[in-house]
Amino acid sequence: MNIKQLSIFVENKQGRLAEITETITKANANIRALSIADTTDFGILRIIVDKPDEAAACLKEAGVTVSVTNVIAIGIDDNPGAFSRPMRLLSDAGVDVEYMYAFITRKSEKAYVILRVADNDAATKVLIENGVELLDEATFHELM
Repeated sequence: MNIKQLSIFVENKQGRLAEITETITKANANIRALSIADTTDFGILRIIVDKPDEAAACLKEAGVTVSVTNVIAIGIDDNPGAFSRPMRLLSDAGVDVEYMYAFITRKSEKAYVILRVADNDAATKVLIENGVELLDEATFHELM
């Protein structure tokens, strides 16, 4: 149940993020979730779009450094403590979480978390076995 995420190298300079998002628009891709981490000189923009292959190709054609990474998305009840359960399941299964970001949608009473883990297969297995909602790409995009 992997979802394709684009990881985009962004130079930390005026207008660069605008250029990158305009390039994604040229691919007619809609951004569904995003996270950006930066340093003084550059950032890594992580996004999920509805047309990942088209967006990646358009970015590469524009000379942007981009990679496609498989991540998983989980749905959790939107209440205190609900997030700790899947985190404990992954920890107990020895699955390292490398990074994550979250979002909510008006179409659901749940919160959703994008996870980049060291082992997608192991994470998927333990989460499904314990009743944690995992989203496939189609379901993910239907939420938006």
